[in-house]
Amino acid sequence: MSQSQNGRGVLLAGGVAAILASTCCLGPLVLVTLGVSGAWIGNLTVLEPYRPIFIGLALVALFFAWRRIFRRAEACKPGEVCAIPQVRTTYKLIFWIVAALVLIALAFPYVSRFFY
Repeated sequence: MSQSQNGRGVLLAGGVAAILASTCCLGPLVLVTLGVSGAWIGNLTVLEPYRPIFIGLALVALFFAWRRIFRRAEACKPGEVCAIPQVRTTYKLIFWIVAALVLIALAFPYVSRFFY
């Protein structure tokens, strides 16, 4: 089954877009927390102008992934990946993890003042 039919591709795109959306703000905090420091960390803010684009892409990808993952199992033909209960459960779990990443990317600029 192709990736566009089972939701894996759009779910992956949503995850990548969420990670890219949070690199400008969350990336330096994670690096400093891990003990990595240096003046070059300030260069990570170069992606900040593209943050709204990445968040928009993540939200669109999550919408299409939601349409694929949370459809009825009866809509799937027998033998397709979406008809297997373990696969459906795994995709739903990954979907909620990616949705949490997008939520963190959306909220982090507003709560970052508590961390710095």
